[in-house]
Amino acid sequence: MPENTLILASQSPRRKTLLTQLGYSFSVQASDIDEATIPLEAPADYVLRLAVEKAKKVFMMLPSAAQKSTVVLGSDTSVVINGVILGKPENLKDCIKTLSLLSDQQHQVLTAVAVVSDTQIKTQLVTTKVFFKALTLAEIEAYWQTGEPQDKAGSYAIQGIAGQFIKAISGSYSAVVGLPLYETAELLAQFSLLTIPQNLEPRT
Repeated sequence: MPENTLILASQSPRRKTLLTQLGYSFSVQASDIDEATIPLEAPADYVLRLAVEKAKKVFMMLPSAAQKSTVVLGSDTSVVINGVILGKPENLKDCIKTLSLLSDQQHQVLTAVAVVSDTQIKTQLVTTKVFFKALTLAEIEAYWQTGEPQDKAGSYAIQGIAGQFIKAISGSYSAVVGLPLYETAELLAQFSLLTIPQNLEPRT
């Protein structure tokens, strides 16, 4: 059986790097969807819905002939504290408010992965607990000036400068970055997408 073609429905450089790290060959196509929350929607339902919508939108844009041999991967990540989703900061004031909430607290990072083909849709939700150190206002303001938090959910990037703010995590580090490696590989294997060639001779 020939291997399916894989498309990543995201222009996130972090997700692209992580999927490449897994060893897949894939193309990238942005998925522009409405990311507004629905009233009373739980954070877990929100990230799962967005991951599916991203993947489905790209899949439905494909020619019908291509759909039979194409798999689309969508993902969404939200930072949540006390049941509230923390979005991307619009300005320094937003960043200070968000990081002050996270300061010296535990929060959750929810990352959903959705894989869509012409016959099935499969999803996986990964929750990681992240523990922040106590942050000073000066630290937050200096961090904002680096430019790193300005397009990040929760106003921080664990793989960047903000790594020094993280006391500990419980769960998947790669999910916090944007794509859980183990769960993504497990899902894609169900769609006949394997990262490791099956016909390699063992090393001696």
